[in-house]
Amino acid sequence: MNRFIVAESNKCIGCRTCEVACAVSHQAFQDCAALSAEAFLPRIRVVKTGTLSTAAVCRQCEDAPCGAVCPTQAISRKGDFIAVDQARCIGCKTCMLACPYGAMEVTAVASNQVQALKCDLCFHRDAGPACVEACPTSALRCMDPQQLEQISAEKRRRAAAW
Repeated sequence: MNRFIVAESNKCIGCRTCEVACAVSHQAFQDCAALSAEAFLPRIRVVKTGTLSTAAVCRQCEDAPCGAVCPTQAISRKGDFIAVDQARCIGCKTCMLACPYGAMEVTAVASNQVQALKCDLCFHRDAGPACVEACPTSALRCMDPQQLEQISAEKRRRAAAW
């Protein structure tokens, strides 16, 4: 099992700070002042309804349905996360259809270029995912397999005691 980001909707206030942190983190100079509408390409999206908001983010699936359907093999496992090789992406959007979490986005950049965007857990940052660090309400957490197993074991223990 891979690490992935969990969003707690009961803590999310819909401020989109996570989106800004993600977009800035993936810029060449990581400068918030240089962020423009064209360069605003977050790999996490805040989804809002009337009374609820939460972040839609890649779950780094073991079987990676997005990668399985990619006709150019642009999406593959890199260590403990699923990565997109932008040079191979043709923008067919098949990955978007295959993702059960709605975490893939294909967008046009520059002239006649496309990019498939998804969370890469900010592999380039020693501090980990920028969205988790920036969230003012701690609605985002990066879960690793051990933490998930602890939560599952606690739930099983409580269910057995009930």
